[in-house]
Amino acid sequence: MGESIGVRNPRTGKVDYWITPSTPDRIAAECNRLRQAQADWQQAGAEKRIEALQQWKQALLLQRDELTKALVTDTGRWSVSVLEIDSFISSIDRWCRLAPELLPETETATAIPFIQLQQTAVPYPLVGVISPWNFPLLLSTIDTIPALLAGCAVVVKPSEIAPRFVQPLMKAIASVPQLQDVLTYIEGAGETGAALIEYVDLVCFTGSVATGRKVAEAAARCFIPAFLELGGKDPVIVLATADLELATSAILWGSVVNTGQSCLSIERIYVAESIFEPFVAQLVAKAQRIELAYPTTESGQIGPIIAEKQAAIINDHLQDAVAKGAIARCGGVVEELDGGFWCRPTVLTRVNHSMQVMTEETFGPIMPVMPFSTVEEAVHLANDTIYGLSAAVFAGTEAEAIAVAQQVDAGAISINDAGLTALIHEGEKNSFKFSGMGSSRMGSAALKRFMRKKAFLIKTGSVPDPWWFINQ
Repeated sequence: MGESIGVRNPRTGKVDYWITPSTPDRIAAECNRLRQAQADWQQAGAEKRIEALQQWKQALLLQRDELTKALVTDTGRWSVSVLEIDSFISSIDRWCRLAPELLPETETATAIPFIQLQQTAVPYPLVGVISPWNFPLLLSTIDTIPALLAGCAVVVKPSEIAPRFVQPLMKAIASVPQLQDVLTYIEGAGETGAALIEYVDLVCFTGSVATGRKVAEAAARCFIPAFLELGGKDPVIVLATADLELATSAILWGSVVNTGQSCLSIERIYVAESIFEPFVAQLVAKAQRIELAYPTTESGQIGPIIAEKQAAIINDHLQDAVAKGAIARCGGVVEELDGGFWCRPTVLTRVNHSMQVMTEETFGPIMPVMPFSTVEEAVHLANDTIYGLSAAVFAGTEAEAIAVAQQVDAGAISINDAGLTALIHEGEKNSFKFSGMGSSRMGSAALKRFMRKKAFLIKTGSVPDPWWFINQ
């Protein structure tokens, strides 16, 4: 774990940044330091924790330019990076606003008149967060912020593919001493994340199903909870009554934003036969107007493929689909430009479920479109997957769309829109099938899951309990 890891620039293909993985001794020492400070952090109370996070927010605003530059270099895209930073900063305010109403103790009566129930919750002392490369800043903090407000200490292991943002982020953390005591980032690859699990009381992981399974197994060996947000192969069903102008615009955005590098990207499109051709024509026309953000980040909307290994996966899925009869109506190739890998928005027709592009997570701006003849067939196709993260349904009325959505096996379903879970955080949801495990990271559960419930059963009167032995 001591050798430096080179970091590839996604726009140039060159290794121009290095990180040094944390040694096992340093991981242990950092976790011990955080754990010792956590008790004071918890006892300080919600108001003091909110005050520290607001100080962090102000420090982040001072570091914003440096943070933006690092994130843009990490990912090769501009506008989505700005949105990512805005979402991160606004989430601090949102959780600081919500925390006071989610954390108080409660006291209630029980079915037995002389027994009172007092309910409280105790934070897990140390939370480990292992985050991915597609939204490196946002997904390293989406669990971190509510965990901190719950009273936990947090250690984050970000992806080694996009780690440049850590340096300016750590500067902002260091400017708030009470936060620095309970929050840190450690760098490294998979073995660093694996080592981290041994020292924490709860682990949050966002990433692939294959790695998520390893995290769950390691957490089980340590007898700690694991909250997993894993892959998706999100379907959309477009009924014959849908507004095609609305549907094609929403689906295009939901499929190709961030170059399709999102677990909640639309990756399978099922369209009623009667509107199939006009739907495809509109989708292709709109897709062709989307430009690559090349040669500069301001040149267009589609950034480079961040991870080199993902470019190979996207290329394999495209080649497999074409070999089995799919037709690329636009796009269809992974290009190499000045060392970076790029893929224009791609619409595929004549696809079926024998193809990887319809069954495996592609994580690219690929839109395979398949017709259906009945609603029952559409639901069957949408559910024909090992995944169940999110989905979308378009129809002429909300009621018609919801009736279909109720039959789809997914945790969050956008109605007459796409990718709403990226923007709407109030709705609690669970991942279905292999898309995840554990409590919702949305809604109030996103904070409460970092606390263990504790009940005090209080006898309020000096009377014999009727269930005691009679002769006592």
